Amino acid sequence: MKLLRLPFKREHKLKTVLNVLGITALTLGVFSTGVLVGNGDIRLTTDNKTNKQVANSVPNDLDYSSVEKVYDSLRSNFDGQLDEAKLLDGLKEGIAAASGDPYTEYMNTEAAQEFDGDLNGSFTGIGAELTRDPETKSIVVIAPIAGFPAERAGMRPKDVIAEIDGKTAFDVTITEAVKRIRGEAGTVVKLKIIRDQKEQIDLEITREKITIPSVTHKTLENGTIGYLKIARFADDTVELATTAAEDFQAQAVKGVVLDLRSDPGGLLDAAVKVSSLWLKNKTVLTERRDGEVIKTFNSAGRSPLEGIPTVVLINGGSASASEITAGALKDNNAATLIGEKSFGKGSVQQLIKFSDASVLKVTVARWYTPSGKNIDREGIAPDQEIKADVTPGSAADNQLDAALMELKK
Repeated sequence: MKLLRLPFKREHKLKTVLNVLGITALTLGVFSTGVLVGNGDIRLTTDNKTNKQVANSVPNDLDYSSVEKVYDSLRSNFDGQLDEAKLLDGLKEGIAAASGDPYTEYMNTEAAQEFDGDLNGSFTGIGAELTRDPETKSIVVIAPIAGFPAERAGMRPKDVIAEIDGKTAFDVTITEAVKRIRGEAGTVVKLKIIRDQKEQIDLEITREKITIPSVTHKTLENGTIGYLKIARFADDTVELATTAAEDFQAQAVKGVVLDLRSDPGGLLDAAVKVSSLWLKNKTVLTERRDGEVIKTFNSAGRSPLEGIPTVVLINGGSASASEITAGALKDNNAATLIGEKSFGKGSVQQLIKFSDASVLKVTVARWYTPSGKNIDREGIAPDQEIKADVTPGSAADNQLDAALMELKK
């Protein structure tokens, strides 16, 4: 009986995730019922070849005889009902989790569909991006999404989710955490969070249907300053950001604020093209595997914002693709960074789609800024550090005020 053979031979590439961002990030990155699944950055690919890089100690094919023995013993002795599909999903999830990489994850068909939909900004949940700390095995908030339930309830970047509805969230996958936080609009999820490694806070958050455009823009200071906010790097980001840049150019703005705060990341291609709005024939990032450069991404196309003084706003929720853009503009002297140190995600994930529409999200490389820095776990430090004013009831934005002051110099 060979019930547990996995369809590794029938795979083809769908996308590549950097994670927030995103989302982790994806990564990343990216949203599921208001929670970022696998924060990261996603690189779209069209080739049908799989990566050949494998650890030397890993054989081409695994010997599943020991797994068959466990299965046979479970089937013969378990007092309860077993589900074949769930057993197979569990095996695949376990293989991915055994990599020890928080951004490598198997998603069944349902989870993969949610992942794809969430990346493009429509989901039901609390409105927060999450990641998993591989050292502490804890679920960590990258950032609550502005204006939605998690933020309104008081959730902050770097909060650790200790419990979900009274059950521990320690040593669970991002997918499992998402499933437990997910629910119908109007229902409540109870979270126990730990802040600054000491303060315990209980939150009751009512889930909502959430739809967010990836880009919004307007002008400030009597039309002299363009303000461009990117919430995530999704399918519509390049078109919307290009429209905003052309609007700014037509209005002859004297400066631009690019707001990447709490942006968990997303599509790598989008990050490169957004950076190209400022950069002409410049390096945006390089990818390295085992320390060797395997690909260089350069800016391309029109650059309507080239030479226009620009400030990029970042904070601890800025991850993956947003860090790529911030790093590219900083290293090419195209912008000043203001705010707080970014999240620090410097890896690239490939999305490999199988015949049943399930997906393996797997780390395939590390990305480096044009100056040759990998920011994994370190983040990008702003040129001017401005801590956000979190005074209760205050509508002021001291970081944006600092950006506007910088552009007036």
